[in-house]
Amino acid sequence: MDKITAANYNYPVVSTLYIVATPIGNMEDVSLRALRILKEVDLIAAEDTRTTRRLLNVYNIKTAMTSYYEGSKQAKLDYLLRYLGEHDVALVSEAGMPGVSDPGYEFTVAAIEQGSSVVPVPGASAPVAALAISGLPTDQFIYLGFLPRRQSARKRLLSSIAKGARTIVAFEAPHRIGKALEDIENVLGDRRISVCRELTKVHEEVFRGMVSQARVHFSEPRGEFTLVIEGNPEKEGQITGEMESILRELFQRGVSARDAISGVCLLGTVSKRNLYQTWLNFKKGG
Repeated sequence: MDKITAANYNYPVVSTLYIVATPIGNMEDVSLRALRILKEVDLIAAEDTRTTRRLLNVYNIKTAMTSYYEGSKQAKLDYLLRYLGEHDVALVSEAGMPGVSDPGYEFTVAAIEQGSSVVPVPGASAPVAALAISGLPTDQFIYLGFLPRRQSARKRLLSSIAKGARTIVAFEAPHRIGKALEDIENVLGDRRISVCRELTKVHEEVFRGMVSQARVHFSEPRGEFTLVIEGNPEKEGQITGEMESILRELFQRGVSARDAISGVCLLGTVSKRNLYQTWLNFKKGG
């Protein structure tokens, strides 16, 4: 498929494209600003018109709507850009923020190239919500979107980030979650994981534990899954003074390097390689 741009569109631009976040489950998770924008724009471009119609009905919004989903986005782009030349348009996905693992990227880029004003109306986001409640480090993370469907591609992706220290966030479908967790354990190791199912919905569930435990827990999975996976523990943290003191004491008591280092690792996410280098320094009289 050719790259979709607005390079050949020369429509007059006087209006705004609003990128509007919608609830990921609970209908109350929509901002007052989002509701106002959805009422005031001339057209809503929706990934799933049925889902969006339910939201609009709850808040008595009568704005005209057109479909804009993965299969129609290229065919609809010309029409939407023409319409955007003279009217305000709101883009919404089935849930969450448009363009983030949902249709919207091409339309946004084309609107920018056309010279339209593109304005975000932020709100609910499954990756951020899952990360916030995961109990795993939130200062740095990498977002993978949906994991690849093919096992070979999935393993390649996981291998490419296996050594990274950042927390990993990804989506997965219920019929692939079992195989995905198996690949995660095989490629990344048995790390800590938070598996969030049906976030903000009636059957919301959050599992926190090791990957091996999650595989057993979700033997008959249902719903939509957001995975938050611990980064490589051996790449995180620095050796503290307390760790070095304990390691030195174990060295002086004649404990083996393997047992001493394994024990000190339990005090925090620190590289075994760095601990071993400290051990060698002790042997050299450091």
